[in-house]
Amino acid sequence: MHHTEPGILDPRIAVRRSTLADGRELIYFDDADTALPAERAIDARALDPRPATAEMRQDPLTGDWISVAAARQNRVFLPPADADPLAPQTETNPSEIPSLYDVAVFENRSPSFGPDLPGWAGPADAAAASAALADVRAVGLERRLPSHGRCEVVCFSPEHEGSFGTQTVSRARTVIEAWAHRTAALSALPGVQQVFPFENRGRDIGVTLPHPHGQIYAYPYVTPRTERLLAAIDAYGPGLQADLLARERNGERVLLAGEHWTAYVPFAARWPIEVHLVPHRHVPDLAATDEAERAELARVYLRLLRGLDRLYDTPTPYIAAWHQAPVHERRDEVRLTMQITSPRRGADRLKYLAGSEAAMGAWIGDVPPEAQAAALRDAIEGVEL
Repeated sequence: MHHTEPGILDPRIAVRRSTLADGRELIYFDDADTALPAERAIDARALDPRPATAEMRQDPLTGDWISVAAARQNRVFLPPADADPLAPQTETNPSEIPSLYDVAVFENRSPSFGPDLPGWAGPADAAAASAALADVRAVGLERRLPSHGRCEVVCFSPEHEGSFGTQTVSRARTVIEAWAHRTAALSALPGVQQVFPFENRGRDIGVTLPHPHGQIYAYPYVTPRTERLLAAIDAYGPGLQADLLARERNGERVLLAGEHWTAYVPFAARWPIEVHLVPHRHVPDLAATDEAERAELARVYLRLLRGLDRLYDTPTPYIAAWHQAPVHERRDEVRLTMQITSPRRGADRLKYLAGSEAAMGAWIGDVPPEAQAAALRDAIEGVEL
């Protein structure tokens, strides 16, 4: 099988496109060792029209943009297994996905960004992209812009419960291919400035669906976190992330080290549990990773997540965030980084963002990073795939 799909490197992983009843895009990614047939059912539901694209409002005190997406208020909250909206459809459960699947990606019904895009030519229109970035970075009073972009749901499994870490190595690789595919495809949409795949896991994080899944946001601006990184690179030099990785690879906070990836607890960790997983080669995003890097990532990432769950008797809540370079600028300076954070500071204790962190952004660490690294190393050593 020869792929013409963007971002896909493993020729054994089939990509099958479909459309949901209200016009949203649905894409199936079949495992390399799938037992599923090629045919997929048609979504025959009668659905209301999609909500209008939300509005962004700017906070002039910070320059940050806040998307006001009122349609999200009505999303499903902790449904039982027989009403899981991410499970394959049955006669009694008219869910979002018509067929049994391995991995499925579809447009969110109530997105924070999109479905509308600006009316310019696309990624080749460098002048429009540059002008759009300058516009969103300007600061003024009561500024409003459409929340252009795209929000997608990535289902890791048809099962009702689980997470990325509970998947097989084969399935993990399929999800990685899906992330790369969607990063490439979303980066090509007009108006998109940054693509962010992530997974929220656990009720303590605020998860409303126990189904194993993540999301991808395609933003119409460069996010505040990345803007701060760009400012740090300006202050230090373009080699900041390369020098940081070199220092960490020789330090005491390394958790896992492969041929292509290293996981470590950062020197100035904010959260009780914080891990960075970084490729040794400079790549700006998942779409730029090669075959060997993706193959190793599937195993390294599973070991890391399963190690987190061995710290305590119950699964660890976390946010897993793929920080990728902006679509249109600084791609030779910003390196792909997976950041895992958890508020869990003990078996039955959570870190809550109180006055200093929430109001001032001035963090106070509860656990020395070196001590947490030692505990995580011990937990990961017992993981077998």
